[in-house]
Amino acid sequence: MRRPAVILAVLALIWGASFMLIKIADRQLAPSTLVLGRLGSATLLLAAIAVLRVGPRRTLTEIREAWLWLVVVSLVNTAVPFWLLSWGETRIDSGLASIIQGAVPIFNAVIAYGFFREARVGGLRLVGLAIGFVGVALLVGAQPQGKLLGALAVVGMALCYAIGTLLAGRHLRATPPLLVALASTGVSTLAVLPVGIVQAPAGAWQGETIAAILVLGFVGTGIAYLLFFALIQRAGANYATLVTYLVPPIALAYGAIFLGESFGAVAYGALALILVGVALATGSVRLASLRVGRAEAREPV
Repeated sequence: MRRPAVILAVLALIWGASFMLIKIADRQLAPSTLVLGRLGSATLLLAAIAVLRVGPRRTLTEIREAWLWLVVVSLVNTAVPFWLLSWGETRIDSGLASIIQGAVPIFNAVIAYGFFREARVGGLRLVGLAIGFVGVALLVGAQPQGKLLGALAVVGMALCYAIGTLLAGRHLRATPPLLVALASTGVSTLAVLPVGIVQAPAGAWQGETIAAILVLGFVGTGIAYLLFFALIQRAGANYATLVTYLVPPIALAYGAIFLGESFGAVAYGALALILVGVALATGSVRLASLRVGRAEAREPV
């Protein structure tokens, strides 16, 4: 997969399912244990791939050269947001969490405007991001008091993703995506290890819990991270975060079909605003095209 659009679509399919799998694992596991199982399995897969494709010596050398930013990005872009999402989904539906994640490009644009000149957006694309933010704010504001903290936790996850993606785009562009992914999962595994072990259930894990963790780790984290960091390198941080706009419809479908989740008019209205926002933010809809379309409509046949 070399085309950014193809990578973006595959990522959306993978991460759309991740919200459902987190909800399933949340039934038995504490968020820290869930994150530990997910990241630990992903680390094993990525380490095996790195040894085969890059070699142990080069892997260690390249990680050592960029160790500081790898640690920072790992904590900001993986350890903290993974826990926030897992905790948030103990209180809100998986589909709603996926919609709220649409705030990532919004935070990305705001932070980039102040600190990342090379990733700034403007004009109609900035308007699109603002429309998307209105959708997220509408959904969060509609949550009852008992679910508000869960919704805010997912918003916090979105903020972390935005910061981590921008940092990776600036400081880790020269580091191979495989090694960025390996370091991200490895460092984050060590960060959550103590709490994850302490909070692990004493009894045997259910079969569906084990399956959810393995798919989340191997596919939803290991393989997805390879694709995500490759997308950042090829298309830039702003483009990469747009995957969060494509995830909600997929996650909503998974939640409705497999978890029996249902959503009201507010959720679908918020989703519509977010999808309009992404259409503008990606440049799919341009003012010039709209003007041409109106001019053609006025011409006599």
